[in-house]
Amino acid sequence: MKFKKSLSVFLTVVLIALLISVLGGCGGSGKERILIYSSGEDYRLEYLRQRLGEEFPDYDITVEYKGTGDIAAKLLAEGKDTDCDIVYSLEYTYLQQLTDKGYLADISDMCDLSVFTDDVVKSNYYSPEYRNGGAVIINTEVLAERGLAMPESYADLLKPEYKSLISMPNPKSSGTGYMFLKSLVNAWGDEAAFEYFDKLTENILQYTSSGSGPVNALLQKEAAIGLGMTGQAVTKINTDNAKFEVKFFEEGSPYSLYGNAICSGKESREAVCEVYKFIANEYNYENAEKFFPEKIYKDRDFVIENYPTDIKYGDMSNDTAAEKERLLNKWTH
Repeated sequence: MKFKKSLSVFLTVVLIALLISVLGGCGGSGKERILIYSSGEDYRLEYLRQRLGEEFPDYDITVEYKGTGDIAAKLLAEGKDTDCDIVYSLEYTYLQQLTDKGYLADISDMCDLSVFTDDVVKSNYYSPEYRNGGAVIINTEVLAERGLAMPESYADLLKPEYKSLISMPNPKSSGTGYMFLKSLVNAWGDEAAFEYFDKLTENILQYTSSGSGPVNALLQKEAAIGLGMTGQAVTKINTDNAKFEVKFFEEGSPYSLYGNAICSGKESREAVCEVYKFIANEYNYENAEKFFPEKIYKDRDFVIENYPTDIKYGDMSNDTAAEKERLLNKWTH
């Protein structure tokens, strides 16, 4: 009798421990948890969180911001042991590195890749999210207040009157910064491009850690000129009445491609697949319509007020992981 009572107590303790473990894995709410890493801008992530909350009220979804380089480094280090379920808005070269390591799941049966233009479909392990076009963004109020002329070329940015008035993302930590570096390397060659950035550094207020940094510096009037994202600049023009002018120099708009993926092993969870399918097949149209209308769909075009049209793009060929590693090593040294 005493043995049966002890066994009953033991089983009760084990059951309680299991329940605590399960609830702990669900954030204590009883909801299934899904963790998303993203390098997207704050205003886009705020909208994404809102939409995921509306679509999946029964899931506990966390969208965690990290810089592009930070996400890649963390996932490459963690491999298949990562807590991350979905990668949202990560630059292609990093996604390819993760693919090569076997750290991403095949998503070809979860996303209709045929709806995208051929130039943005690169793999069955990540789906296109958007084409991130870059521009030279000018705060016209700051220029007017300082009595400065509008720059019309990259060479103009080296003029001494722009000293400490230019903001650019650091290519080491930002995909936006890297695309400007890669664009000028392709246009001018390594030697001329790196010599240019050595000179430009004299006028740089700050090499920001994220691609959003230059536009934020322009908004705060800390800088007059920012090498940043066209989409972010237009959003601030439309929502904050920012006095920006978006310019493209002779070399054209640099751009990078961003995509979405599922971490390897997480495709076995139905909830993760449901959320990913929504992001890739439905929400992505909303992202294009509201924030980044540059062409990625074959049969759908989007127009946003004040967004430039007929953009001439720069040469972004040979945009591989190996080339990126080479150029970033050279940038560091």
